[in-house]
Amino acid sequence: MANYRKNRINEEVQKELCEILREVKDPRVQRAFVNVTAVDVSADLKYAKVFYSTLGKCDEKEVQKGLVSAQGFIRKQVAVRLNVRQTPEFTFY
Repeated sequence: MANYRKNRINEEVQKELCEILREVKDPRVQRAFVNVTAVDVSADLKYAKVFYSTLGKCDEKEVQKGLVSAQGFIRKQVAVRLNVRQTPEFTFY
């Protein structure tokens, strides 16, 4: 995959994830302000590493658990909003 295409997909996924994380109803994620700092999608679009940071008084491990439990909802929303052949599986760092 061309490097410019990969960068464009990374940016689009990052932008959509920022909006989707505001809609997550898990209280562990709602209490913390989660900011997606970077996204790295693999060349075959099967996997994506999502790098995030949190602000506020929150436990990092609880936010991580909340993101993992909401992973199905997040992936479904990305599939609806983006027109890509495969929706990646997200790993949060």
